[in-house]
Amino acid sequence: MVVYKHMLNIAKGIGTATATGILGYAVWSREGTVLNASWTTNFEPSVRWEHNWDRRDPESLVKPLKSNSSEKETKNRENELEKQRPTATRHLLLIRHGQYNLDGKEDSERYLTKLGKKQADYCGKRLKEADIEYTKLISSTMTRAVETAAIIHKHLPQLTWEKEPNLCEGAPIPPEPPVGHWKPEQFFFQDGPRIETAFRKLFHRAEVEQKKDSYEIVVCHANVIRYFVCRALQFPPEAWLRISLDHASITWVTIRPSGRVSIRRLGDSGFIPAKEVTAS
Repeated sequence: MVVYKHMLNIAKGIGTATATGILGYAVWSREGTVLNASWTTNFEPSVRWEHNWDRRDPESLVKPLKSNSSEKETKNRENELEKQRPTATRHLLLIRHGQYNLDGKEDSERYLTKLGKKQADYCGKRLKEADIEYTKLISSTMTRAVETAAIIHKHLPQLTWEKEPNLCEGAPIPPEPPVGHWKPEQFFFQDGPRIETAFRKLFHRAEVEQKKDSYEIVVCHANVIRYFVCRALQFPPEAWLRISLDHASITWVTIRPSGRVSIRRLGDSGFIPAKEVTAS
């Protein structure tokens, strides 16, 4: 309120016309954090950020106070809230597999091409050169993802490697706008919940016990990554097909202790020579 009153005083001193603009730059608060609003007095976002998107917001983990709570009970709850607040940031580096044999009928026949192996090697080198203390490597169980992860693992042999079947490629949700080729509804019905399960398992703010920032490498598939990006940023998940990702590209998602999510890279393939970049 002190800042707001200060802005009002400035506004009075420089005239009504200018005051309108300055008043628009109001200071307001949400969840105890002071933020600057936009240059308008009646701004209302079309969609508000859901702070408890991962169901780990401290406010949802501590029993609410009764209307007649004492000062001691209020203070105790504040202490409990503080205990539930994470301090570490989680980084998820989502890697699309390299180019693979599109003529294969079964998964075992959809192995990496010679170029796909080179792309995975470029990615592994890029990850190593970043000189980051990665936490672990996770991959889909599909052949092309496992082969990509294996090549990356050669560059980062110290990492534990987990295989997660829920990360396998699939149809997450009917895209909007619709695409020309037809796909039976049963694919979305079966794949959607599985891919959503993978999202809920991987995407969440850090546990309270986690004291250091973590960096997890996740090797999976284009549809899965595109769906993850839309869900993480709270964009309409139906928009996933509007995004294109190159083979062996890096998409870097950051989840802050507050639960806020941002993208640091989206489909980055700049480390691959231009003539060796592919998407399909």
